[in-house]
Amino acid sequence: MVHNFTLQHALRIKAPLYRKKVEHKILTGGLSRELNVDEFIGLQILWGIMFPSMMIVLNFALQLGYPYFIFSAFTILGAYFPHLHCQTSKNKRYISVIKELPFFIDLMALSTEAGLDFVNSIQRIVDKSTESVLSDELNIVLKDIKLGSSRADALKNFAERLDIPEVTSFSSVVIDADYTGASIAQVLKDQSVQMRTERFIRAEKAGAKASQLILIPMMIFILPAVFLVVFAPIILQFFYGGGF
Repeated sequence: MVHNFTLQHALRIKAPLYRKKVEHKILTGGLSRELNVDEFIGLQILWGIMFPSMMIVLNFALQLGYPYFIFSAFTILGAYFPHLHCQTSKNKRYISVIKELPFFIDLMALSTEAGLDFVNSIQRIVDKSTESVLSDELNIVLKDIKLGSSRADALKNFAERLDIPEVTSFSSVVIDADYTGASIAQVLKDQSVQMRTERFIRAEKAGAKASQLILIPMMIFILPAVFLVVFAPIILQFFYGGGF
């Protein structure tokens, strides 16, 4: 009943730009099988309006005494919760894809060098790999091609679903190789080397950033303790003189 009520109100929201933005978030978050745009907006209405309203009514009826500005905070957090869920899902997909992409491209290069074409090499890798975000997305690419989409369109949709720069670059390079007649195997090898180099650079940046961030807890928790141990006897000596 509540589900139908929120969906009815979600259908009344016609803002095309916002709906397009929500659709993109659902797509890149890999949640298109779980919910659509109307259900997303319905969740915003449920958590951002209906739930805080119910809490306000209970607060008044039962005289709980909670300040009402708390419920306005619930409204903001509740309305933002579906966006947060999509972003969290997208971040998990990003980490999974970035870890596996160089390995998958290496296998594609070996398969194409062994005589398989690009599509069959993807099929072989998908059949042999364990279930993951990248294998699922490549499987969708194969289904699109089998249903009549061109390889270029299937790869463009693949890049759009993941919205990851490395995947977009990979798709663009393969599409360009198709148009120019370049060797797919060599292109895949070059892409693999480039992505491994980029991953190494990202790891270096993450390490440098971590070393800087660790200074904050050190300054807050460790340095005061060190100063206390070093200077406390001197301060006590100063106040109490030789009797200390």
